[in-house]
Amino acid sequence: MRKLTAALMVAGAAAIACPALAADLPYYPPVIDIPDVDYGYAGSFYLRGSAGLNLLWAKRVNHPDATPTTFDIDGFGYGYSVGAGAGFETGTGLRVDATLDYLANEGMRATIADSSNTLSPGVHKLSLRSTVLLANAYYDFGFGDGYGAAGGAFGYVGAGAGVAFNDVISSGSVAPDIRGHNTSFAAAGMAGLGYDFGQVVADLGYRALYINRIENNAAPHPYSIDNNWVHEVRGTVRYRFN
Repeated sequence: MRKLTAALMVAGAAAIACPALAADLPYYPPVIDIPDVDYGYAGSFYLRGSAGLNLLWAKRVNHPDATPTTFDIDGFGYGYSVGAGAGFETGTGLRVDATLDYLANEGMRATIADSSNTLSPGVHKLSLRSTVLLANAYYDFGFGDGYGAAGGAFGYVGAGAGVAFNDVISSGSVAPDIRGHNTSFAAAGMAGLGYDFGQVVADLGYRALYINRIENNAAPHPYSIDNNWVHEVRGTVRYRFN
């Protein structure tokens, strides 16, 4: 009986003392580690190479010393281009690069039927060699969740601006070939489809390249061609560094 009474007294004392003791202890809230969100691919530098086929077109050629002074262009020029560049993609769909292209085109023509002016009658053709330097920006968009840089098929749109260094040779039915040079503002608009393989990305697209002026002031009869459009179908391969 004495043992039972002693046990009850110890239990009661503990019940009274424990809450008081707990109130005196400092409280430390638990620390929960939340891992950083992994957003995946963050961006990459890349090198690129392109090759394509083109058509050159303008509305008219201007001869200031002839009568009349303008002649309609009645035939496309045909050619090709090759180029290289370097750029950076952000991983959000936006990418930028600088490109240097060599463009060759033959055969854009104007027919001069009237022999009463100073120009020789017949078909006059243009041979164009241009080095085109452009700064470009693009937006890649995937066909499912995420962006083109996330892998798989994607589409893109883009635009660029820069300069074209033109080397031109004009030829007539009886006149000798005349060579000249000029530098002009250039711009481009691009759109296409591609596939992201990971470190390598390939695409096939259309580029409308605008060359503001092609001219030859060294010719016996100086001429200029304004608002030239080069319509290109190009394939491009990009190689990522990280």
